[in-house]
Formats: sequence, structure tokens, C-alpha cells
Amino acid sequence: MIADYHTHPQGHRLQRYDMELLKPWAERALAQGIREIAFTDHDRYCDGVALEAVDQLAEAYPQVRFLKGIELDNDPVTGERGRRWVEEHWEELDYVLGSIHYLPGEAVMFDSLEGASQFDRHGVERAYELYVAELEKMMAYGAVDCFSHLDLVKIHGHRVSEEVNQKLFVPLLERIAKAGKSIEINTAGWRKPVGECYPSLELIREAVKLGVTITISSDAHSYAQLGEGYERLREVLQAAGVKEIALYQRHQRRLTAWDRET
Repeated sequence: MIADYHTHPQGHRLQRYDMELLKPWAERALAQGIREIAFTDHDRYCDGVALEAVDQLAEAYPQVRFLKGIELDNDPVTGERGRRWVEEHWEELDYVLGSIHYLPGEAVMFDSLEGASQFDRHGVERAYELYVAELEKMMAYGAVDCFSHLDLVKIHGHRVSEEVNQKLFVPLLERIAKAGKSIEINTAGWRKPVGECYPSLELIREAVKLGVTITISSDAHSYAQLGEGYERLREVLQAAGVKEIALYQRHQRRLTAWDRET
């Protein structure tokens, strides 16, 4: 498949973009047959996002299109600075992901090992409700092209009933469709305790019914993970009835068949 729209060249530490850091991603993309990559490091590491280095990489590897992006989240410490950075660089960026990693009042990401205890403290259903409320705040902010790992709240394997899941997420999907935003299908969940992609097949089917456009991604934190899980992703796309995926350039969306080769 042709695209991977959620990648982290910096991993989870501040590293300045340069050819040494980015070149392995280009080489891996060529080996995997991926022709479009969005670099979307977490906004807390925006100081390392040297956009000119992405231009330099594009000149060296014209076979691949590299999107200048960022993953904007609700970090209670760095989130406001991240939003300012996005606003300052909006015209230079191709693609902004919106994501939620913090429940209200918490100082630790709920998707970390340390943050797993938050589900005991809040209760699983309440944690889901708080999570979706944070997504709604991100929707209200607006400067987002696509919502990443929409049901990340399930990462540790905590589940609510399908009735509750639909009650929480379907209205959100309706608002995403109305706003003309996308969601991603993210294969990283297969590497986590939950053992399934984000979002669930049931929610992807709802998104398709509502006309929500979809991007695809591995959420790679190493170039070795680029395109990881894509064989299983192919099965999900087919099962959900996804015919096309969304591709972006300067925040403008176009649709293409997800299994085209060139």
C-alpha cells in the first residue's frame, strides 16, 4: 500500500531532523513500496522538526513524497505551545494529526505503563467518557486534518460494551464527517496489549457509512516499523468496505484507491 501517514523519526526524544536521521526512513519506504510518508512527531518535540531537512530529503529521494506534519495532543504542559507552533507553521505544513494521550487532571499519559492505573481510579466507562470529551475539545480547536488512533483509550485491553462504544464514538464520527476531517486506521494496536488496530473494525464500518475519509498508518517509532502490520491492515480495509484512502498536500485532501501500485 502506498502511504504511511503517522511516523515518528525522533521516536520519544528530541532529535533534530537531518539527513542522517531521515534517510533510513526513505530507504525503508522504497523497500516497502510506500510512496508517501507523513512525518508526524509529537508536538512536544517540535524544536527538532527542521522542515528544511524534509525538503532536502525530498530532493534526494524524488520517488517518495514526504509530508511535513506533526501530531498535536492534549499534553497539559506542552499542549498550548504545540498549538502555537502549529498555528505559526500552518502554511508550511501538509498534515496535522490530532490525538488524545491525557485524561483531564492527569499528568501522565494514560497509554503509558505508568498511566494504566488511571483506569482503576476513574473506572473504565468513565475513562472512555473523559477520553471522548477530550477528543471533542480537539475537534473544537479545529486546526487538525485527521484524528489519530481514535479509540486509543482501549490500549491496555479495557473494554466497554459495544452499545456504550457506539454511543460514545458514533456521534463523534458524525461531527468528524460534518467537519470534513479524516480518521486514520493505525496498525500500532497490534503491537499493544489490546491486540487490534485503531479504531475497531466496527467503528471503521460506521465511519465508512458516514462518509468519513480515512488515512492509513503504522505509527512507526523506528524506520524498521514503517508499514508494519499492513498485510493485516489490507484485510481490515476489505472487511470494512474501504475503497479509497485520503492523501494530503498543504492540508488539501484527495482520495485514491489504497491498493494502487504507483
